[in-house]
Amino acid sequence: MLGPGLITGASDDDPSGIGTYSQVGAQFGYGMLWTMLFSYPLMAAIQEISARIGRVTGFGIAANLRKYYPRWVLYAIVGSVLVANVINLGADIGAMGAAATLVLPGPVLLYTTGFGLLSVSLQVLVPYSKYVHYLKWLTLTLFAYIGTAFVVRIPWHVVTMAIVRPSISLNRDYFAALVAVLGTTISPYLFLWQASQEVEDVTANVGEAPLKNAPRQAQEQLHRIKWDTYIGMAFSNAVAFFIILTAAVTLHATGATNIATAAQAAKALQPVAGRLASSLFLAGIVGTGLLAVPVLAGSAAYGVGEAFRWRSSLERKPHQAKRFYATLTAVTIAGLSLTFIHLDPIKALFWAAVVNGLVASPLMVVIMLMTSNRKVMGKFTLPIGLKIFGWIATATMFLASIGLLAT
Repeated sequence: MLGPGLITGASDDDPSGIGTYSQVGAQFGYGMLWTMLFSYPLMAAIQEISARIGRVTGFGIAANLRKYYPRWVLYAIVGSVLVANVINLGADIGAMGAAATLVLPGPVLLYTTGFGLLSVSLQVLVPYSKYVHYLKWLTLTLFAYIGTAFVVRIPWHVVTMAIVRPSISLNRDYFAALVAVLGTTISPYLFLWQASQEVEDVTANVGEAPLKNAPRQAQEQLHRIKWDTYIGMAFSNAVAFFIILTAAVTLHATGATNIATAAQAAKALQPVAGRLASSLFLAGIVGTGLLAVPVLAGSAAYGVGEAFRWRSSLERKPHQAKRFYATLTAVTIAGLSLTFIHLDPIKALFWAAVVNGLVASPLMVVIMLMTSNRKVMGKFTLPIGLKIFGWIATATMFLASIGLLAT
């Protein structure tokens, strides 16, 4: 039953997510743990809604925008996601290079360039469904954060009170962190990705068709999408919760409230890994990075390809989808090029999440309007419960963004 939702959830805990959650835990202690419980039903709802678009219509989000909405809406949405993805790619690839220097000798740019070229090569030469089978095992290193939480002493009553009665501040740093957390859990690239992966599944599986054309398949497929998405997002948020908790109890508690380097972020794992903390941190960053980079570049390529009606699929060979793979390669290289302007890799991870948060809300409005439109969804418009949670998620992202800009 598990497929696009689980992979989406795993790729959500990318280096940007690890960096953001670590910084939030170090800076605010237990003060933002509540966001993981609050955001779970919202992110799960918007991801389920995105998946429904692909399964019901047989087209991705950008393709449906092209068919049913003005061109300026299509280009504005695809353009903003493209910019956000390039920034996120640069931050993720830069973090992988910075993490490598914790264990291996040599300059950061050497490893950054190597990881960037490796990512492009894997995306172009190997079908994503094949190499993701192996890469996903590296994400198990993220469970080290959960293990750490049970090795160190945690005042669970204090943690519980911080969740039940959160102390919300109205200053700029707090809103920046809030938008970053929401932006790295409810990310625009994940909407496009999951919708497009449902389209890929329809195409790849004999006997399956878009639900508008095969309504008899609706009960089985919508049930699968729901469980796949909610389990995938639960995995994502559980890991995120423990990253914040681990950083709070190991870094914030000792006065290390600002993570400026990969070495400082890796210290959160020392209670469980000792001198191997850097190696474990490197494995987690590289594993999640190599898993997420194709999702970031792929979602951008899907958006551009669907907007211009190109043949778009990660399962096709490069000569079968030349413009799609050219876009994917260009986006990855553009992200890699950002690392040559000497951005701080750890701060870049945090601000990439902020950009995602600012870009997400306009796209969410379009998605909600699209899934309520019978021309797009036929008789499979959203049920009332999913519609309510979808609009709450959209309003939350808007309010957090407005709060950041206002302060």
